[in-house]
Amino acid sequence: MSPSPHAALLPPGFADLLPPLAAHESELTQTLLQLYRSHGYELVKPPLLEFEDSLLVGAGSGLRAHTFRLMDPLSGRMLGLRADVTVQIARIATTRIADQPRPLRLAYAGQTVQQINSEHRPERQFGQVGFELIGSASPDADAETIMLACQSLAAVGITASTLDISLPTLMTAICAAHNLDTGTMRDLRHALDRKDRAAVAKIGGDAAALAGSLLRLGGRIEPALEGLAKLELPAAAAAECDQLRAVWEVVARAKLPQQIMVDFVEHRGFEYQTGLSFTLFANTQRLELGRGGRYLSKASHDSGPGEPATGFTFYTSGLLAAAPLPTAAQRLYIPYGSNVALSEQYRQQGYVTVAALMPDADAAAAAKTLCCTHILHNDQPVKLEA
Repeated sequence: MSPSPHAALLPPGFADLLPPLAAHESELTQTLLQLYRSHGYELVKPPLLEFEDSLLVGAGSGLRAHTFRLMDPLSGRMLGLRADVTVQIARIATTRIADQPRPLRLAYAGQTVQQINSEHRPERQFGQVGFELIGSASPDADAETIMLACQSLAAVGITASTLDISLPTLMTAICAAHNLDTGTMRDLRHALDRKDRAAVAKIGGDAAALAGSLLRLGGRIEPALEGLAKLELPAAAAAECDQLRAVWEVVARAKLPQQIMVDFVEHRGFEYQTGLSFTLFANTQRLELGRGGRYLSKASHDSGPGEPATGFTFYTSGLLAAAPLPTAAQRLYIPYGSNVALSEQYRQQGYVTVAALMPDADAAAAAKTLCCTHILHNDQPVKLEA
């Protein structure tokens, strides 16, 4: 028999979150949820497991390869362990609260698990916190999503960031207008995602010139939109670009602190988006903090075209890496036998209290061992020497 693995060994892609990061993640999450509630977003809490035929529908259909599945011993049906919370919000909106007035604003936080990881994202368990705006196709809905996502970063102390906007279905509309077959469209998308201009020119056929122009236009949003206005686009593609301009008119007035870029041809990572999408990056590490955008909210495979929706999801691992750690609280050591009422009094003043469970020969040394900054002496906090 092989020896038992060490008790601390975890599967690839999974990790324990230890102090002080576990507390910091909780604080970041609560800060964001409070922000979303102040903007009218109501909290919902979906389950970890669902029947796979409801979890992998609509926006969730692209997550099949990422989803852990298992047999439910009670129902005999296959279950899916959620790989993304957004698809569950879509189910709730179109079933449990389908009769509530639109637009519907919902917020959430929770853990997700994926079967596979990548070179750029080695973890397989993700904390997510985000919000969804369901039932409106208005440019103002997209603008609200963008502005609230950017405001979220200010709320958690991330000051240097970049907003990347994309239109992942723009090339789909262009390829359809030029009658490109599925294989050619797929190869062209791969070339565009790699920013391979030579391959785009070789593969793109009748759409190559336009695809190449869109590829070259990527960059800061205002000059990119000026260049876009000079292109002759098929009707469906032109409508998407008009939507982007309408959104930008609203967002520009907010004078967001982020550097704002646009990529007209990026598709990778936005497979289930149906329109304007965006990603936020931390400038310090060029770290992806979260992403969101347009999708269709559906209840089942046969529930029609779906309801227009947009939203944004932050990954808490990215926020932890980019957000400054809060100032450590002052820790007050309460020697054994002290007045218990005093502990509550000092907690209300902002101290974290650590109570001794038995008498100490050297209370000050015990306090330092437990990382306390102060000790209660004669009913008063006294700062410990370093």
